[in-house]
Amino acid sequence: MLLLICGVALWSAAHLFKRVAPGLRAPLGNAGKGVAALLLVASVVMMVVGYRQADFISIYTPAPGMGHANNLLMLFALIIFGAGMAKGWLWTKIRHPMLYGFALWAFAHLLVNGDVASLILFGGLGAWAVAEVVLINKQTDWVRPVSGGPKRDLALVGVVLVMYGLIALVHIWTGHNPFAGTYA
Repeated sequence: MLLLICGVALWSAAHLFKRVAPGLRAPLGNAGKGVAALLLVASVVMMVVGYRQADFISIYTPAPGMGHANNLLMLFALIIFGAGMAKGWLWTKIRHPMLYGFALWAFAHLLVNGDVASLILFGGLGAWAVAEVVLINKQTDWVRPVSGGPKRDLALVGVVLVMYGLIALVHIWTGHNPFAGTYA
């Protein structure tokens, strides 16, 4: 469990460093980006290994139907997350699409996972995403971007459907079928 906690903490610290200590981050320049990338890769490895090694300690039992809610929210999370890259109409409506998509991903996973390790992983990453939004909003104003047009959003939906299928396959491959959860 300690490896999981350290992984979530390292992920959060590596992302928040630029916002919390800009005076320390700025002199690093491009080298700072490389260091941050290495820390993020290390944090992902720590989170995956720590989560897979963690004992299952139940805190709550997901309510019936939460599997369906999770699957639907995951579609929305992927669309919102991808809006920042597609740069279509949706991009002009959401200030932090990647962070909001990430937070929705975390919330959706908390609906179907009621164990301690899941609370640490998904709750911790969701809290990081919300904290990042708050810090960015305090530090910078938003200038609404120009839409690349609805064709970009349609392409996004196509990409999301493919990604959703791939993510589902990875979950099935690792023994966590997203379509066999709490559906009663």
